[in-house]
Amino acid sequence: MVAIWAKHKEKVAQMQISTTAEHTAERAAQYASQVQRLEDRVQVLERIVTDGKQDLALQIESLRDLQEIDDLTADKTSNREAVR
Repeated sequence: MVAIWAKHKEKVAQMQISTTAEHTAERAAQYASQVQRLEDRVQVLERIVTDGKQDLALQIESLRDLQEIDDLTADKTSNREAVR
């Protein structure tokens, strides 16, 4: 009887570890994606600041357009993940 209980406790612990690992991996992927987006935005801003020949207003508008596309893409990705 004790052996059955111990085996059950071991299975439960393994399932908890597996669930935690999956959750951690998912969060790490989300953070990596967010960091990449932020790095991309910083690069664009650096380019704007260092390139005095470009019209700043046009570049800001293009960034807003890109952000809208990113937001739409992120929404679709979130919806697909929620369905899973």
